Amino acid sequence: MEDTKKHPRILVVDDAPENLMIMESILSKDYSLKMFSDSAQALEYAFANPPDLILLDVMMPEIDGFEICRRLKAKAKLADVPVIFITSKTDVADEERGFAVGASDFIHKPISAPIVSARVKTHIKIKFLLDFLKAENTNLQKNAEHSTSELAILKEFVWGGRYSKR
Repeated sequence: MEDTKKHPRILVVDDAPENLMIMESILSKDYSLKMFSDSAQALEYAFANPPDLILLDVMMPEIDGFEICRRLKAKAKLADVPVIFITSKTDVADEERGFAVGASDFIHKPISAPIVSARVKTHIKIKFLLDFLKAENTNLQKNAEHSTSELAILKEFVWGGRYSKR
């Protein structure tokens, strides 16, 4: 039997292969993963294929995680994608900087599988709920515009015809 359930898509960016393997072992059962050890390749992929969530190492060669996040958030189609930083940095200033560039959360190394699973699940739920609310809001606005034009036609018919009292 073919599995038709669509798994949420997660982009994992870390320059350490062992960290990518750990994330794969924790998340691959419930999520569709795309792994990158190169910042530039990860950015290019994300721009072309917006994921549902991004797990991002802070300390990366060439382009660090803060700059990657800033570039991701500058693109409209990626602005609402949650970014969770994976880092061994525990300084409050680093977390403040991360949130300032658009991070949704932090997971500190060493990695704890239950914490990774819980935070990913929470941010995926939030992302999907926000996407649903945006779609519903768009539908409501379209319906309101349609209803307004129908009411204008009805008003013209009822009050604006040649038999109306003036």
